[in-house]
Amino acid sequence: MKVLVTGATGFIGRQVVHRLREAGTELRLASRYPERLGPGHDAMQMPDVDAPAAAFLALARGVTDVVHCAGLNNDEGNATEADFRAANAELSARLAQAAAEQASGRFILLSSIRAVIGARVSATIDEDTIPHPQCAYGRSKREAEIGVLDAYASHGRSDATVLRLPPVYGAGMKGNLAALMRLADTGLPLPRGALTGTRSLLSSQSTAGAVWHLLSLSGRLRSIYVASDVPPVSIADIVGAFRDGFGRPRRLVAMHAKPLRAAAILLGKRASWDSLTATQICDPSLLVSEGWLSETGTLERLAEIARLGDAQSPPWR
Repeated sequence: MKVLVTGATGFIGRQVVHRLREAGTELRLASRYPERLGPGHDAMQMPDVDAPAAAFLALARGVTDVVHCAGLNNDEGNATEADFRAANAELSARLAQAAAEQASGRFILLSSIRAVIGARVSATIDEDTIPHPQCAYGRSKREAEIGVLDAYASHGRSDATVLRLPPVYGAGMKGNLAALMRLADTGLPLPRGALTGTRSLLSSQSTAGAVWHLLSLSGRLRSIYVASDVPPVSIADIVGAFRDGFGRPRRLVAMHAKPLRAAAILLGKRASWDSLTATQICDPSLLVSEGWLSETGTLERLAEIARLGDAQSPPWR
């Protein structure tokens, strides 16, 4: 087995590379920044979306399997719909076409629950959830899913799969979890009534473990999987765990949600309110039934991240 890992210098890609190396897997690494990988690696430049087909064929030549982590994340505040579509949907489809022609093994696309549900919607997500993406990032990830599966189907193959992820945490995390961590670090009293949502999260280590599980699993893969830690955790408990890690008192004040919601609407923060109070639970039962072990110590891991200060904290969006 020789596995191509794209986005190898990224937040999740680094963990995937580490896990596959632990398993003794031969690797080819692709990144927009291959110089960051250092000497002694089979490393290649990740082609641009408009690169000739030969560039994608060269990337996939000589590997058995592909783990596609590369893409444009939803924490890129200046990205347009066209940017997301090119970096996520079109690039994924082109790579999958090349891999379907040359790679004999599996293609694993790392996707997101944003491909099926918006940030403000409360729902339980599993493999059968009907996709209804509600943002440019989510639409591009859904198009990527379709493009990859269609590319393999057009070659009469069924060994491509989509791994949908909830928010992923770990050293170097970005986005809303990092923003919550920064908020927790202020030590300001926070209204519990504004933090009522419950969320499924996933550690970056467990993400990498799920990738290895799918690569090594015997038998036919399903076309879609959902991963998450269990159980889900409340936004209030996430903030509390971060404050525990910082050594701060939790200072979560009991306040009714209705006046807080009204104030958020008056201040033009309805979207942020809906995001904080939405409950989004991912059901990883399918992966678990096939032998994957989910993380169960979510809050302890979050506290440890805060203790070590391992996150980047852009503004809340």
